[in-house]
Amino acid sequence: MDLKVIRYFIEIVDAGGFGKASDKVHLTQPALSKAVRQLEQELDLTLLERGKRGTQVKLTPAGEVVYRHGKDLLAGRQRMLAELTAQRSLTAGELNLGLAPLGSAEIFAPIIAKYRQQYPQIDMHLLVRGGVEQTSAIQKGEIELATGIIDFDDGYDGIRVFNDPMVVVLPKENPLSTRQILSFRDLSADPQVMFETEYTLYQLVLNACRHAGFVPKNITRVSQADFGIALVAAGTGVMVLPRSIARRYSVPGVVNIPLASDELRWELSLFWRKDQVLSFAAQAMIALVEKHLTHK
Repeated sequence: MDLKVIRYFIEIVDAGGFGKASDKVHLTQPALSKAVRQLEQELDLTLLERGKRGTQVKLTPAGEVVYRHGKDLLAGRQRMLAELTAQRSLTAGELNLGLAPLGSAEIFAPIIAKYRQQYPQIDMHLLVRGGVEQTSAIQKGEIELATGIIDFDDGYDGIRVFNDPMVVVLPKENPLSTRQILSFRDLSADPQVMFETEYTLYQLVLNACRHAGFVPKNITRVSQADFGIALVAAGTGVMVLPRSIARRYSVPGVVNIPLASDELRWELSLFWRKDQVLSFAAQAMIALVEKHLTHK
C-alpha cells in the first residue's frame, strides 16, 4: 500500500472534495480520482461516496477505517523520519560499548569523556567484559563496538589503537630479577600469577608457555592487575603483563624485566562485526578513536 496514495485520500477527505485537495497536493483532479480508485481496487472496498460535482465527499464505513489508520501510518512515518534525523545528527540514539577489563580505563577513558562532551544526548552503555565474553556479546548484538585483543579476519574489522611490549613482573629476590631480558623458557620453573580464563591475555600467555615447551604450574588466577602485582610482591609467583599496566600498578618489592619482543606483544583494538551496519553513534565513536588514538 502506497503511503503517498493514503496521503492523497486523507487530503481529499479533509478538504471535502477532489477540487480543493487537488490544489493542496499539486495533482490534477483526474489523477487524484484515479489514485483513489486504485486504492479501492486494491482493498476491494468502496471508500468514498461521491455525490454530484461540487458536493462534499463522504466516507463509507470502510473509508472511515482507512482514514483513521491512514492518519496513524502517516504520523508513524513522520516519527520515523524525525528519529532517523535525530540519530543522523547525533541528538538521539544509543551506543553499547564493550570494554576489556585490562587497559581500557587508561586508554579509552579520555575518548569516552570527549564523546560524552560532544554527544551528550546519546545514551551510552559501557559493559566491562573479558575477551571471551566480548566476542560472544558482539556476536549476539548485545554490544556494537568492543575493545580487546583480536585478530582481524573475515568476521571482524577494527582499529589498532595500542601496541605495548610485555614484561615479566618478579619479586626483587627472584634470581631472574637481575637479567636484562627474559623469554618464556626462563619462566618454566616459576609459579605464575595469571588472569582468569575469560581474559584473552590468559590464553595468549598460556599458548606462549606451551610454545616454549612447558605448561605453567601452581597458577594463581586473578581478575585485577594490581592484585596480581601485589601477589608477586608477596612472593606468590611471577606475572607477565603489558609494560604500561605493570608500570601503572608497580609496588615496592617488584621489578619489571622486558620480555623478548618476538615472544609476545599486547595489541589492543577497537573492533566490530564486518557484517553489521553500524549506527551513527558507533560511527562517531570510531571517528573519535581514529582522530585521537594512534599506534603506540
